[in-house]
Amino acid sequence: MDLLRKITKIIAIIVAFTNLTTVQAQTDDVTASFGLTSDQFFGFAPNFTLEYKLSDKIGLSTYGIFWGAGTGAAWGNWTEFGGGVNLYLSEGITLNPNLGFTFGNLLSKGAADGQLGGIAGDGIVPNVFFNVDIPKFESEIYAGYYAPLTDKAPVGGSTLAYLHYWANAGYKVSPAFSFGAHFEHLRRTKDDIGGKLDYYQWLGPYVQFNVPKFASFVRLSAGADFVKTGDIAENSESFYKLSTGFSF
Repeated sequence: MDLLRKITKIIAIIVAFTNLTTVQAQTDDVTASFGLTSDQFFGFAPNFTLEYKLSDKIGLSTYGIFWGAGTGAAWGNWTEFGGGVNLYLSEGITLNPNLGFTFGNLLSKGAADGQLGGIAGDGIVPNVFFNVDIPKFESEIYAGYYAPLTDKAPVGGSTLAYLHYWANAGYKVSPAFSFGAHFEHLRRTKDDIGGKLDYYQWLGPYVQFNVPKFASFVRLSAGADFVKTGDIAENSESFYKLSTGFSF
């Protein structure tokens, strides 16, 4: 009888916990998105976003970018992490300001000591996303400023700062397919030794394929690079960018 009572209590606890978890899952509006992006400048950069929706008008968000999977490995295994709020302006239109932080050595040391020179608190990244996702139109606008959080540049070196922004817009032919145009610009805004520099200005079309059932997509953007001066730009006449991801 004692064994039966214990088994009954355990079953009751499990049932109660299951019901509580189900209610919690139904009331907590939490979403996660994972993405993979590859282009010829940054290389391979996985990323994630999480959001806890507080109401129909606002949510708390956090994000991370694994820059170190590509060229960022040489910048102290560069990593970016931050958070902000997601404002639901109207149906399908959101504004997402964030404050991010970088870990590595690109901003604070000018990437002077390579892969093993990374530090926590390398830089600070105020940034914002503006997204439109309505039945026949899609668009994303991003702007982020990467500034050094500390000065650990070696003698004869400099801390660095960058402005990175892009804008794209497209037409939804169907829930499964869309196409449009993508513009992206990366500019070094601070370097006491090398001065300011435009790394690239990309402009070209994109095509995107979606699987709405699984909230997933794949997008290919490609076109021209309009920056034609400087040692870096001379090696790039075009751009290509492949992105994929899913949400749940």
